[in-house]
Amino acid sequence: MKKVRGFEVAKGYENSDIHLPVRKTKYSAGYDVEAAEDCTVPSFTPGQAPTLIKTGLKAYMPADEYLMLCNRSSNPKKKGLVMANSVGIIDSDYYENPDNDGHFMFAFYNVKAEPVEIKKGDCIGQAIFQKFAVVDNDQAEGERVGGFGSTSK
Repeated sequence: MKKVRGFEVAKGYENSDIHLPVRKTKYSAGYDVEAAEDCTVPSFTPGQAPTLIKTGLKAYMPADEYLMLCNRSSNPKKKGLVMANSVGIIDSDYYENPDNDGHFMFAFYNVKAEPVEIKKGDCIGQAIFQKFAVVDNDQAEGERVGGFGSTSK
C-alpha cells in the first residue's frame, strides 16, 4: 500500500506502547491523540511557558497538506486546559526533521487553581489533516533545517 497520509511512532518512542490516533466515529474530522507519558500541567502564572505534552508521534502527508492540532472540546471546562497557540500547525516538511524526527506535541496552559495530572494514554487533543492553497506568484523556496519553531530560521 502506498503511503499518503498517516501517523507513525517517533524515534525514541518505539518501545513506549504508543497508540496511533484513531477517529471514534465515521463522521469525525479529528483523530484522537493520546499523551505519551504521565505529566503535570501546573496552574497558570504570568510569564510561565506552556507545558508541552508529548505524543510520541509524527505525521506524514502530501506536500500541499498540514496537520492541525486542536484541543478537545471538553478540556477547558473539565480540566482547565487551553492550548497556548490556540491551534497547532504541523507542516508536511516537519516529518522526520533532523532535530526531533517530526515528534509533535500539544502546548497547554492550565487555567484552574490546581495542577492537572495527565496520564499516559489520556486523550489530550485532536489532529485533523487539511489541504492548503498558495497565492499567485508564491516564491517560497526555503528548506526546513530543524524541528519545533524552526520555520523562520
